[in-house]
Amino acid sequence: MQENAVLALFACLALGYLVGKLRVGPITLGGICGVLIVSMLLGAQTVNGKHIAVNSDVKNIMFALFIFSLGYIAGPGFVANLNAKGLRFGVLSLMEMIIVLVLSVGITKVANLDTGTGAGILAGSATESAVVGTAQDAISKLPGVTPSQVTTLSAHVATAYSVCYLFGLISIVLLTSQIFPRIMGINLAEASRKLWEKMRGGNAGLDSDEEASMPKLVGRTYQITKGDGLTVQALEDSVGEHASIEGVKRGRKVLTVDPALHLLLGDRVLVVGRRESVMSAGHELGPETNAVPGLDSPMQARELVVTDKSINGKSVDTINQEYPGPTEGVYLTGINRLGNDLPASGSTEIHIGDTLNVVGMKSKVDRFQKAFGAKVRTESADWIYIGLGLCLGVLLGEVVVHLGSANLTLGTGGGCLISGLIFGWFRSTKPTFGAYPPIAAATMKDLGLAVFIAVTGLSAGPDAGPLLKKYPLLLPLSGIAMVLIPAFLGLWIGRKFLKIDKPILIGAIAGQQCSTPAITAITNTAQSSVPMIGYTITYTLSNFLLPLTGPIFVGVIGLHM
Repeated sequence: MQENAVLALFACLALGYLVGKLRVGPITLGGICGVLIVSMLLGAQTVNGKHIAVNSDVKNIMFALFIFSLGYIAGPGFVANLNAKGLRFGVLSLMEMIIVLVLSVGITKVANLDTGTGAGILAGSATESAVVGTAQDAISKLPGVTPSQVTTLSAHVATAYSVCYLFGLISIVLLTSQIFPRIMGINLAEASRKLWEKMRGGNAGLDSDEEASMPKLVGRTYQITKGDGLTVQALEDSVGEHASIEGVKRGRKVLTVDPALHLLLGDRVLVVGRRESVMSAGHELGPETNAVPGLDSPMQARELVVTDKSINGKSVDTINQEYPGPTEGVYLTGINRLGNDLPASGSTEIHIGDTLNVVGMKSKVDRFQKAFGAKVRTESADWIYIGLGLCLGVLLGEVVVHLGSANLTLGTGGGCLISGLIFGWFRSTKPTFGAYPPIAAATMKDLGLAVFIAVTGLSAGPDAGPLLKKYPLLLPLSGIAMVLIPAFLGLWIGRKFLKIDKPILIGAIAGQQCSTPAITAITNTAQSSVPMIGYTITYTLSNFLLPLTGPIFVGVIGLHM
C-alpha cells in the first residue's frame, strides 16, 4: 500500500464500508465512519519508518466534487423551503447551527484546544462530515500558517471528528428512535399510523422489496345494466377525483371517451383509479366483466420532476382541487425528495425539485407533465455545466472577508456548496440543459466524500494516538453534550412554539442533525415514512448551514496551536 496509493485508497473504501455495516441494536456506524476508522488505523502503521500516504490534491478534488453534488441535489428543495412552512422548520436548523458553533467555540477556549481539535469536535458532534473539509480548507488559508502546522491541525480535525462522531451518532440515534418517543408519551409506530390515516394515505410500512397484496391503483371493466343515459362526466363526478373513464365499447365499436358521452345499457366501460373509487363506480354501472379486447389500454408510469412554481408548497389535495384539468386521470403513486420516499397522501406538500411517480393514460400523463414538470432524464451528465459550477465555486471560496481581527472565507467547500445550490436550483427551473441525473449526483456525492475521508484518515493516522491519549474524556463527552443540548432544545421548541406533530418532529430533529442513520432507525421503529416529512425539510436546510460553520469557527478561533 505504501508503494501503490490506488490500492491503499480502495482498500480503505472496501474495508470501511464493510465495518460500517456492523450493527449493534438500532445503531450502525455507516460507511463514512467506517472508512475513517479503517483509514486512520492503516495510516498509523509504519514500515521502515514510512506511513501510507495519498496525494492531498486527490482529497481536495474529491471534496469539491462531493460538496458541489450535495448542493446540487439540495438546491431545488432548499429554495422551495424558503416559505412560511419551510422557515418554520428552519428554526430548528438555524438553532442547531448556532448552538453547535457556540458550544464548540466555548469548549475550545475553556479547554485551551488547538484550532484543529476544536473544529473536529464541531464536525463530529454535529455528525456533519462536510464540516471536516470546510474547516481543513479554512485552516490552510489562515494567515501565517506553515505547511507543517496545516498538516498537524488537519490531522487533529480528523481524529477529533472520528471520536465525537461515534459518540454523537450513538446519542442521536438513541435519542430520536428510543428516548424522545417515551418522553412525549407515544408509541412511535402507533402515532405514525394514526397520523398517516389522518393524512388519508395508504400503507406506510412497506419495505423497498415489498408490494401491497391489494394495490391501490386498479383498472376494472363493467357492463352497464343500470344508469342508462348517464354521461361520462356525471359518472366521474359521482365518484370524485380518484377514478376516471378510460374506455367505452359499444358492441364491437370502441368509442371516443368524451365528458358528454351518454352511456347506454350493454356498454362495457373501463374504469381506472383508486380501488375504492373504482368499486364505487361499479355500483353505479353494473357487474364487473373480464378484460374486453380493445379496452385493455396500457397505462404509462412516469417519473417527473416538479418545476412549476404555482404548485410549490401546495398539498396534493389542493393541487387536485385547483387544477382539475391537468390532474384528471393522473394518479400519484410516489413522492421522492432528496432521495427519501414521502407518503403519497392528500396532505403531503409538493415542492419544486420533488420527483413524482405518476400513472395514467399517455395523453393524460403528457398533459400533466406539460403543466407541472419535466420527465426525469437518464442521459449522461452535462460536464460543461457541472465543470463551470465547480470553477465558480472554487473562485467564490477564494474571497476573504475581514471582520475585525477575524478573516472569514468560505473556502473551496463553502464556495462549491453555494455554487451547487444555485446550479441545482437553476437546473430545476430550466430542465432542458445542465443534466446531472439524480443517481449520478448521488453517486458522485458518496464517492467524493468517501475518498476525501479516506485520504484524510490516512494522513491523520500518525497523530491520532497522541491526541486520543491527551483528551480521553473530553472528546467523547463533547460529542454527547453537543448532541443532547440542541436535540432537547429542538424538542422543546418544536412542541411548545412550532406545534409540530410528534412523529414529524422526531424526524425533523434527526434532519437538523443531518443524521441519515438516525432517520433510518426512526423509520424502522415507526414502521412508517411519516417522520420523513419533517426530516427532508430540516436536512435540506442544515446541509447548507452546518458546512458553513467550519470556516466561521476557524475564522473566530484563528491560528491556535
